[in-house]
Amino acid sequence: MSPALRRTLIAAAVVLALLAAAVGGFAAWGLNAYRAEPAPLGEALALPGVRTEIADDAVVLAPADGGDGTGVVFYPGARVEAEAYAASWAPIVQDTGVTVVIPRMPLNFAVLDPDRADEAAAAHGEGVDRWYLGGHSLGGAMAASHAGGDPDLALAGLVLWGSYATEGAGLAERDDLRVLSVSGSEDALSDPATIEANGPYLPADAERVEIDGMNHAQFGAYGDQSGDGTARISDTDARGALAEAVTAFLAQDPGQGRD
Repeated sequence: MSPALRRTLIAAAVVLALLAAAVGGFAAWGLNAYRAEPAPLGEALALPGVRTEIADDAVVLAPADGGDGTGVVFYPGARVEAEAYAASWAPIVQDTGVTVVIPRMPLNFAVLDPDRADEAAAAHGEGVDRWYLGGHSLGGAMAASHAGGDPDLALAGLVLWGSYATEGAGLAERDDLRVLSVSGSEDALSDPATIEANGPYLPADAERVEIDGMNHAQFGAYGDQSGDGTARISDTDARGALAEAVTAFLAQDPGQGRD
């Protein structure tokens, strides 16, 4: 083997080793997810009238009485496990009768499978004939991207928590989607100014709600998040205000014959 070829092979081996280390490091970082806080999760699991299934591919919250035929596929934020949103969604399920499917994402990143909604709805959508798509943070951005693409689901609308759509999602001119965007005044990761700046990329009639005192992590129940702002309201009050906003939005769905 010539010296030049040997040097080339050594350099290639070093590059491959560095690439493998980078990929392995990213995977380990993604798998080291923010976990659901036990107490709020336990309360959600015990909530009367809500049946919660913790499956290998998703967390599913459904009304014990079968529901009203409306479902939501909800994408978790980056590095946040699906269970962390059960506490936020359980009271909404109880009050509205919707079924909520929170799919698990590869390495806990929705960006690695932005089209997961179609598979999740097919696997867990028995009895549901009207779908919303939603998500928190990066999960919301990926949900918006999927909604603007060519989803298998005929979507009724989009629910964003501490998130926004980009111009590339192609939603600005849509008149067939009901959209709710909920932000927190103390959110330092998807701050209100950024959400406002990206507002034109949602349909003109999108409903926007800002919860005073709420930060980014309070959209779920997984503890403090690095880089977040300091909340001025309790987790319980934040989730209560969030449930109120989402419940009111879903209750106004004309496709369900509600007032």
